[in-house]
Amino acid sequence: MLCISCGVLTKKYKCPKCLEAYCSLSCYKEHQKATCEQKPVENETPEASQNQEPTLHEPFRTEDTVPRNKLELLKDCRGLHGLLYNPHLRNLLNEIDVAPNAWKAINAAMQEPLFLEFADECLKVIEPQNAEET
Repeated sequence: MLCISCGVLTKKYKCPKCLEAYCSLSCYKEHQKATCEQKPVENETPEASQNQEPTLHEPFRTEDTVPRNKLELLKDCRGLHGLLYNPHLRNLLNEIDVAPNAWKAINAAMQEPLFLEFADECLKVIEPQNAEET
């Protein structure tokens, strides 16, 4: 993708309003001042778009994509709440979130028993039938 402001090849960021790619904060600010217009989403009312949290990346479906309704179940999981009190786990999750290579960061985190416990708790909620099989 090319940066909407300077034309440099980038995959770093996307505008939360119009989903155009940009490469830096200065390009984002320039884009916001000059050309940003929110793209309408099919079958969405204006009220619905205002209630959604902004995202850095356009959601896309893969075979590993978890439906939003299942992700919503995670917020009610007491096991996850307990684990997230641990500052070490929160730091690991933050490092993964900002890592330039997320797969590499997740593989490194998978060496930590605490992260494995966190992943298992998530899977128990997202795929309960698979958690019972193992």
